[in-house]
This record gives sequence, structure tokens and C-alpha cells, in this order.
Amino acid sequence: MIDLELARRLRDAGLAWQPADGDRFILPDREMDDDVFTISQMVVEVRTAPVGKMIAFNGTTEWALDAVEQADAVWIPREHQLREALGDALLSLARTDEGWRCTIRVGGELVEAEAATAETAYGHALLHRLEHTRGR
Repeated sequence: MIDLELARRLRDAGLAWQPADGDRFILPDREMDDDVFTISQMVVEVRTAPVGKMIAFNGTTEWALDAVEQADAVWIPREHQLREALGDALLSLARTDEGWRCTIRVGGELVEAEAATAETAYGHALLHRLEHTRGR
């Protein structure tokens, strides 16, 4: 999972988010920066019962927030979403001794982004592409 700082930088560089089921997000600056939320049509939790672990399906939970504005949330895109956002600029993702290297083509130039995880390498490559596009 990419970190909050990279997610903010991607948002600020223009990465658009159309919230969908399964998307992850953080509500920063509310003393919840470490809590990752997932959009879901249904809340599912694991409960311990005398018969063992049970998966409970609920419409809401006691601590639930009523609602937040999308602008207050920071999307944490998953690997496939970052890859899709790179589109045809993406050339390759390769394993390195330290992690992963993502190679993209931006404006005729090859750009490599290296990181410990594939998601973070994709994220940095996408950030470069978005910043290049905005700089035109």
C-alpha cells in the first residue's frame, strides 16, 4: 500500500478519483491517519462467539461516521489502479535487489522509479507522469 504522503502528492498532481466499491482511503488530520477505510456496500466484521469466530454482516457500527465529504478523504489507490492510471506510458515493472523498478515513457523520455514495493514504484512513476503533464 502506498503511504499517505504519496497519495496526497498524487491527488495534488491531478489524479482523479471516482470512488468505487473496494477503494481504500484515509481521513487525514483527524487523529486517524493510521486508519485505512474501505468503501463497501456492506460492513462485515469478525466476532468471537461461543461456537468460534463468526463473520457478521451489519448495516452500520456503533462508532461509524455519518458521512464525510470526498474532498476530506485521500484515496489510496491499489496496484492495479495505479497501473491503469499509467496507461500506455507504462513500459515495465521489474524486480530489483532492493525492491521494484517501474519504467515509463513520458514525452519521449524514459523514466525509472524505484521503491520497496511495486505499488510505491508505480505511484512514483505516475506522480512523475502527472507532474510532467501539468507542466506542459
